[in-house]
Amino acid sequence: MSDGFSLDLRNAEEQIDEWEAADGVEGVVLGVLDGETPDEEWLEELAAGKVLVLAVHGELNERAAGFAGPAKDAGATLMHFRGFLVAAPAGVSLDTSRL
Repeated sequence: MSDGFSLDLRNAEEQIDEWEAADGVEGVVLGVLDGETPDEEWLEELAAGKVLVLAVHGELNERAAGFAGPAKDAGATLMHFRGFLVAAPAGVSLDTSRL
């Protein structure tokens, strides 16, 4: 067996933080799209580099009408999947190849 492979777990957390920042994603926000949260808050989260996973309560087109257009104009990707609206900020792609 070769001794050429080395895994340094002491620095793993620091390296994971670096990888996450390099991806452009600053976190994932889980929420409910029910008209309670102002559209500006969702747009601010996207602008901050966060991915939104929102459970849609009600009619999707009605609930997302206020922020979907501006989000797309800013380069975000939106996708409706199994009762959820997933919104990724500009520069972050949604891989749908396994659906």
